[in-house]
Amino acid sequence: MSLVVKNNLSALNTLNIMNTNSTALNKSLKKVSSGMKINSAADDASGYQISERMRVQIKSLDQANQNAQNGSSLLKTAEGAVSSTVEIIKTLKQKVLNAANGTNTDSDLAAIQSEMNQSIDQINDNANVTFNGKYLVDGSASSATSATKSAFTNQSLGTATTGSSTLASLTNRDGKSLGIVSGDKISISYVVNGKTVTTSIRITDGASGTKISDIIGQATGLSVNTTATSVVGTGATPATNNKDGQGYTVHSTDGKNVLTIATTTAGVSNALAGFTINVTDKDGNAKKDVNKVLDNFTEAITAHDLSKDHSIQLQVGTKANQTISVGLSDMGAKALGLQGQSSTTTFNLDVTTQERATAAIDVLDKALQKALTQQTKIGSAESRLDYTSQNLTTSSENVTNAESTIRDADMAKEMTEYTKNNVLKQASQAMLAQANQSGSGVLSLLQ
Repeated sequence: MSLVVKNNLSALNTLNIMNTNSTALNKSLKKVSSGMKINSAADDASGYQISERMRVQIKSLDQANQNAQNGSSLLKTAEGAVSSTVEIIKTLKQKVLNAANGTNTDSDLAAIQSEMNQSIDQINDNANVTFNGKYLVDGSASSATSATKSAFTNQSLGTATTGSSTLASLTNRDGKSLGIVSGDKISISYVVNGKTVTTSIRITDGASGTKISDIIGQATGLSVNTTATSVVGTGATPATNNKDGQGYTVHSTDGKNVLTIATTTAGVSNALAGFTINVTDKDGNAKKDVNKVLDNFTEAITAHDLSKDHSIQLQVGTKANQTISVGLSDMGAKALGLQGQSSTTTFNLDVTTQERATAAIDVLDKALQKALTQQTKIGSAESRLDYTSQNLTTSSENVTNAESTIRDADMAKEMTEYTKNNVLKQASQAMLAQANQSGSGVLSLLQ
């Protein structure tokens, strides 16, 4: 190799190597200090893109999980309000049974009514519970419903029973005669819009001419189906109007014909909260075998007002429309049949007479069933959200693991690489110093 002084090629070559080692050392230092083997797109373009997309997914999964937990908290708040209402209804049932007892004086009944008024007012307070300023069980978060009428069916009467059936011809489901005869007294009690109506008739024609429709006709606002049908309905022609508020066709339990009694007008304000029939003989004794069959009316269709869908949508996924819809029914006293309203005043369920208290027993049973149904619905949604939260947690963990494989640095490997690059840099620095001294040998030739 020629001895030159103008261009120190050895030094230039060593300098390039030292710069390369310095760059590698800087990259190793960045990986060790950050804990990631990909710190920018320049380190691994495709890996950077994939890991960034995974990071977005992880953040989305974590937010969806938080949404599910917030939704669960909201439902727990609603459940607490409904649970309180259930406890109040239990107490009201006890008070109503007390009021229906003939041992009470007028002042006793007035005291029970006063206590009931306070409890009913508390039910309305429960219905106005909020979560983050959002009302829950006042009806503002209900699902879409059609306007429906209250419909009560009797599945204990014979399958041939219709509105035109005479009392003398009434049979039970097995075809055995009920035995209603002349001299019997039939009392009907029901509650509509919070008002208790009681009426009674004495059978004087041997029950051969009196029809079921004649009895129901004594109760203003009610109608009875005149044709036997295997589906329950909401009016005089249930076969053409037998859907609940959500549009589902309602069938009798055994799929056979049932007698249906319904309100003549749709809506909550016209809802039939309770309906009872009591038959006594000429001496005033209850005919229990008859009542067991004739009074066995159960609510098949609940009255609803026409309403759009206002259900709560919980975003529990990372994509659009990955939601859980929760509709919360109105748990106010009016919706439960415990309170009514006219154009000028509001009135509560009345127990100031023994007859009205007796009619109120069935109302409390229906109110309790509605509240328990709502509580069950809320509990089911809570359980689903718990499973959803667990699934989101697992998904986030797995995606994080995948992202870590792509982006996180193997610290043992990177420290080995860092040590190697550090040694090489120091070696190249030392050799550059030696290369820079090579020109001094040429100077000795010039002496």
